[in-house]
Amino acid sequence: MTTNKNSSLNALILGVSLVVALAVLGLLLGTAATKYRAFERSVTVKGLSEREFTADVAIWPLQFAEASNDLPKLYMLLDERVATIKSFLQDKGFSSEEISVSAPSIIDKSAQQYGGNANSPFRYTTEQTVTVYTNDIEKVRQVSRELSELGKTGIAFNGNDYQARTEYIFTQLNQVKPSMVEEATRQARAVAEKFAEDSDSVLGKIKRASQGQFSISDRDKNNPHIKKVRVVSTVEYYLSD
Repeated sequence: MTTNKNSSLNALILGVSLVVALAVLGLLLGTAATKYRAFERSVTVKGLSEREFTADVAIWPLQFAEASNDLPKLYMLLDERVATIKSFLQDKGFSSEEISVSAPSIIDKSAQQYGGNANSPFRYTTEQTVTVYTNDIEKVRQVSRELSELGKTGIAFNGNDYQARTEYIFTQLNQVKPSMVEEATRQARAVAEKFAEDSDSVLGKIKRASQGQFSISDRDKNNPHIKKVRVVSTVEYYLSD
């Protein structure tokens, strides 16, 4: 009888101990989960860096057109036009190394099966391009405004052709990348600090960060030689109370 009472008492003590242990464990797990969730609080912000730079390379194609019914004379005329353009450019200060000449593109309209060229006064039409490749951006901009001098000699330029537009290139992106990324990250942190202050939180370390794609565009259509360089960085910070 005594043995049964002792067994019952031991079982009761074991059961109470188990309940207390489970309760303590639940409390500890709840506290740990709360702390973990608090540790996992974060804020994601973006920082922008945007600057303007002058292009450092200009590719200036001078494309002109001619037409004739005499092919040999047309080739001679092309040679004369190219010589005139090269002389003009060199007189304006461009070196021979900065000037290149493409092969002429000649169309024989009588050899075309389609196109409705029966009433065309000339059998042959041609286009040729003299290209200036230079780092002197301002010289290109200045001399391009003086092409009327060549126009007076009878050269017809295809100024409205997309392929004949001057291209301005900014090649120094790798040199400005580090400082721009630093600026974007610094701006992102300032935004995160403001958010933490407004939410009565403390800003922690960076949880993750990603650098956006750099983009280069013309500042506006009238100033294609001025480039707008832009990057957006995304940064996620930890928050704590």
